Amino acid sequence: MTDAIIGLPMLSFLLIPTVSSYSTSLNLLFFYLTWSTLVLSHPPLKVEIIASLAVRLLFYVFPSLFFLAFDAFVPSAAENLKALGDSALPLKKNASKKRTIALLRMVGWSIFNTLLGLTIQASVELVFTRVLLWRSALRVTTTLPLPWGIIKDLAKGYLLRELIAYTLHRYILHNWNHTVSLSRNHRDWYHAIEAPFPLSATYDHPLAYLVRSFLPMYLPALILRFHLLTYIFYLTLTSLEETFAYSGYSTMPTNFILGGMARRTDNHVLCDGEGNFGPWGLCDWLMGTSVGADVVDDVVAEADKHDVSGKVERAKGRVRRGVSREANGAKGAVTRRTRRRADD
Repeated sequence: MTDAIIGLPMLSFLLIPTVSSYSTSLNLLFFYLTWSTLVLSHPPLKVEIIASLAVRLLFYVFPSLFFLAFDAFVPSAAENLKALGDSALPLKKNASKKRTIALLRMVGWSIFNTLLGLTIQASVELVFTRVLLWRSALRVTTTLPLPWGIIKDLAKGYLLRELIAYTLHRYILHNWNHTVSLSRNHRDWYHAIEAPFPLSATYDHPLAYLVRSFLPMYLPALILRFHLLTYIFYLTLTSLEETFAYSGYSTMPTNFILGGMARRTDNHVLCDGEGNFGPWGLCDWLMGTSVGADVVDDVVAEADKHDVSGKVERAKGRVRRGVSREANGAKGAVTRRTRRRADD
């Protein structure tokens, strides 16, 4: 299994397009050759699961563990970076042994749930290809998807994810009429935390985690039958989203998107699940279940921050001045031609 990670095909797949000094065409050729070598030299299931595991480790588990260690060992510095201050620290200053053990237990369950999702993904592929004799759930082929195709699939995938996540989270995990047992497990596990902390994106009762996070993430890829490369991009973006949105920090790499998601994630926990059920907040805005600033408020705030209205007005002014100059020039040319005709 490790030869697929440390072997030349995998290394060149990751490194050649980014560190070489060759032209774009040669980089694409190298990328295609190494991708084809990787796919042809390993079973499709092995390529899919190892790639998915690598993405989850590199972009979710390891960064979240780093943030968690920073919060635990340098709490005075971490407190200044937390949106909720001291209350967002997973370990308070001079935390008791009992609280430390409880945090380690949460970390263990978070990693277990991450691996559980990968196990289910592998099981789905085995059932599709070995039991039902269908084609694989994801497309693992030497043919590379076109960039525009990747963008369209990602857009459709994230819209589906938002819809599925909102529906399952609101109507199953917070439904005390029909899914009492699952709702209670979700409340007793995830909603027992005081505030989101690194790795809490996957902390929940295993069944509740599958409903809250894994199924909304995996089902769009299954329904749309993503190419594996598209799925890698999709899983990478989702992993980074979970890493930062649940970190509790007030400063994000892209404050417009991740900052709003992090605030809505915090508010969902603070209001004990009264709203903010979707990861992006679109369905909450449409259904009126937003708690605190919604996604439209984020757009308005970002527009004000960059003075979009002022830039638009200045652009309109430049266009009007340009049109006026063109009109005056045309008018002057007509006047000159008229005078020449009169002189003739």
